[in-house]
Amino acid sequence: MDRPTALVPLAYVGVGGRGPEDVVADDRGRVFTGVEDGRILRLDGLTEQPAGAAARVSVLAETGGRPLGLELLPDGELLVCDAQRGLLRVDPAGGTVHVLAGSVAGERLRFCSNVVALSDGTVYFTVSSRRYPLGQWIGDIVEHTGTGRLLRLAPGSGTPEVLLDGLQFANGLAPSADESFLVVAETGARRLTRYWLTGARAGRAEAFVADLPGMPDNIWRAGKDGPVWVSLAGPRVPPLELLHRSSPAVRAAAARVAVRAPYRPTGAAGVLAVDDEGRVTHHLARRRSGYRMVTSVCETDGHLVLGSLWERGVALCEAPSRR
Repeated sequence: MDRPTALVPLAYVGVGGRGPEDVVADDRGRVFTGVEDGRILRLDGLTEQPAGAAARVSVLAETGGRPLGLELLPDGELLVCDAQRGLLRVDPAGGTVHVLAGSVAGERLRFCSNVVALSDGTVYFTVSSRRYPLGQWIGDIVEHTGTGRLLRLAPGSGTPEVLLDGLQFANGLAPSADESFLVVAETGARRLTRYWLTGARAGRAEAFVADLPGMPDNIWRAGKDGPVWVSLAGPRVPPLELLHRSSPAVRAAAARVAVRAPYRPTGAAGVLAVDDEGRVTHHLARRRSGYRMVTSVCETDGHLVLGSLWERGVALCEAPSRR
């Protein structure tokens, strides 16, 4: 992978809440996110704000849980992966919240992570861990449980179907331009995995981009003609990879320590752009960033908007020219 170019933040914009974990943009330049206290927010005129200013924030709904991944639907409603409540559908006009799926195979969905809806109405979403809740996410990364999942919810169905199991902290999700496959981020394995939806390989999974320079989190497709943007929530940690090769008992013991230790993210920040052939077209990074733990990225009005599970706002950066 080529050396990264500099990721230079242009502005930090407060959103009035902690942890805008996922950010998605509509065709009008409005950005949507969910924060720690359960609110779903819309940020208007975000790219017009001067550095240090607060965004014009509208509260669209309150999920009563912890919203993570978002997906905008053609009718203006939102799909929301809530780490406590499952897969939700939110009507921004009235603020109503409807639970689409709260369990799978009799097991409560407690760590839904990211979601996409395809043109035929089928919804696909990820579960990061079946062993650790969001508040102990680092335990899953350390133990390397491989309990992440990719699920499908067919139109009109209230019962999700498990498509892939055994994923290493399944996270971000994006479709190819022709919807022939999905790209799934496996945070704990530093890779993107391709799951085929159509053709002779339908139902099969394979490595799409391996050995990433950091841990991928949410991913977002910049329209039909744009790349898939990949946020890197943290850098590569060689001692962690060495631990992953140890016995399950050793990893479990290390995880028990990790969930009790105070966590502070590193100052490294990074994002990638990947095309549908698995080629990295852009790699932007900053070794010492004031904006930490980049868990999402979207593109709007010539800017990249970064979200974070850790910060109390979003960061704006200049988007690179498309190759």
